[in-house]
Amino acid sequence: MTTDMNAPPSAGPSKASTGSDDRRFGLPTATALVIGSVIGTGVFALPSALAVYGPISLVAFVFVTIGAIGLALTFGALSKRVPGSGGPYVYARDAFGDFGGFLNAWSYWITAWAGNAAIVVAWVGYVEVFVNTDHAKLWSIAIALAGLWIPAVVNLSGIRNMAITQIVSTIMKFVPLLFMATVGLLFVKSANFGAFNASGTSVAGAISAASAIALFSYLGIETASVVAGRVRDPERNVARATVLGTLGCAVVYILGTVTVFGTVPNATLQLSTAPFTDSANAIFGGNWAGNTVAIAAVVSGLGALIGWTLIVGEMPMAAAKDRLFPTVFGKTRRGIPVFGIISATVLASALTVVSYTSFEKVFTTLVLLSVFTAVVPYLFSAAAQLYWLLTRGRATVWPHLVRDCGVSAVALVFSFWALAGSGYQAVYYGVFCLLLGVPVYIWLKVGRKEYGELPVAR
Repeated sequence: MTTDMNAPPSAGPSKASTGSDDRRFGLPTATALVIGSVIGTGVFALPSALAVYGPISLVAFVFVTIGAIGLALTFGALSKRVPGSGGPYVYARDAFGDFGGFLNAWSYWITAWAGNAAIVVAWVGYVEVFVNTDHAKLWSIAIALAGLWIPAVVNLSGIRNMAITQIVSTIMKFVPLLFMATVGLLFVKSANFGAFNASGTSVAGAISAASAIALFSYLGIETASVVAGRVRDPERNVARATVLGTLGCAVVYILGTVTVFGTVPNATLQLSTAPFTDSANAIFGGNWAGNTVAIAAVVSGLGALIGWTLIVGEMPMAAAKDRLFPTVFGKTRRGIPVFGIISATVLASALTVVSYTSFEKVFTTLVLLSVFTAVVPYLFSAAAQLYWLLTRGRATVWPHLVRDCGVSAVALVFSFWALAGSGYQAVYYGVFCLLLGVPVYIWLKVGRKEYGELPVAR
C-alpha cells in the first residue's frame, strides 16, 4: 500500500513482507492453524462452564455453531476480496477507514493475549491431573506462566517450527476428541443431564448467557485470514481452510459436549476442572482413559497457544505497517514480529496472575472478556462485507447476491447477540479496554500530524 498520507483509507491493505516461499504454508497447515487455534483447552474446560445452565446450553451451542459457520463463510469471502495479512483489521479499514481499522486491530489484539490467558488457565486444569493435584495457587500460576512462554519461544524460533508443531498437535488432539464425540455417545445416560434449564433464569436468558461462553470455543476461525500473507495461494486456500476448519471443529464440539453431559452427573460436572478426563474415566473406569484425554488436552492447549502467539504478533504488525499501531510492532527478525509476541506474552502473564489472585471464576471471567473483544472485530467484518455487497456487489448475479447478503446478515445479527450475552462485567471490562485505544490512536495521529483522514496543513 502507498505510504502517501493523502491516500484514501480504502486504498487497500498493506501486504506485509513474509520472505521467501519456504516461509509460507499451504492448505493443510492453514487448516491446522484454524483447528489448532479454535480447539485449544477451551473446549476441554467448556462443559464445566456450561453445566450451570444444564442441557439447554446444547441448544445455545447449536445456535453458536450456525453463527460461527456464517462468520467463517464471511471471512472466506472477505479474504478473496481484500488480500494480505491482518484479517478483521484490513477488512474494517477497507470499508470504514483508519479509525475503524484501528479499533478492530486494537480489540483483536486484546482478544489474542487475553484469550491466551483464558486458554492457559484451562490448560493448567489438565496439567494438574498429573502435578499439583491439590491446586496450590502459586504452583498453578507458575505452571500457567510456563504454558505462556514455551509457545512464545517456539514462535520466536521460526515459522517452520511453528508450522510443524501446529500440525502435530492438531492431529494429537483431534483424534481423542473425535473418539469421545463418536464412541462416547454409546455410554450416554439421560439421568446425568439433570434439569434442562438449571440456571434459574428464563429460557431466552439461559440460551443467551450460555451462547456467550460457547462462542469462546470458536474464537480463532479467522486465524487463516489474519496470516493470509503467509499462506500460499491465499485467495483459494484461506477461504477453504476457514470453512473446513470450522466445520471440523463444530462436529467434535457438539457431539463431544453431549458425551460429557451424558456421562458425568451435572452436579459433579459443575465442579470439575477437567471434564473430559472425568467423562473418559466414567466411560472406561479407572484413570488410564482420563489420563490419556488429559495428555491430549495438554498437547491441545500448547498447540492453541502456539497458534495464537503467532496471531498476537501478526495483527499489530499489519496495522503498524499502515502506521495505525506503534512502529515497534512492525519490526521483525527473520520475518517474526518479535516485539509483538514478547509484549503480548508479558500482558497475558500479568492478566493470568491478576485473574488467579482476584477472580472467583477465573476461566469464565477471562472467557467472557475475550468473547467481547473478539465479537467487536467479528461485527465490523460482517458489516464490512454487507456494506460492500449493498454498494458494490450489485453487479453480482441476483441469487448469489441474496445468498451472500443473507450469510453476512446472519453473521452480523449473531455478533450483536453474542455481545448481548456477554454479561455486565465482561461488557464493562471490554468497553474499558476498547476505549483505552482512543488515546493511543490520538497519539499516533498527532505523531503523523494528521487530523481525520488528511494530514494537518503546515
